[in-house]
Amino acid sequence: MLIFRWLLFALLISSALCFVFYLGTGRVYYRRWGLVILKWAVIAGLAFFAVLGLSRFMVF
Repeated sequence: MLIFRWLLFALLISSALCFVFYLGTGRVYYRRWGLVILKWAVIAGLAFFAVLGLSRFMVF
C-alpha cells in the first residue's frame, strides 16, 4: 500500500511540474506530458482504492 501512495504522489508532483513548465515556457508538449501523467495518476489512484476496497471485503 505504501508503494501505491508513493507512486501516486510522485505522479501528481511530476504532472504539476509539467504544467508549471508549460506555463513558464508555453511549449505545448509540457502540457501534453502533464495530461498523460495526470491520466496515469488517476488510474493509479483508482487501482489503489480498488485494492483497498477489496481488502475490506476479504474474510480470512
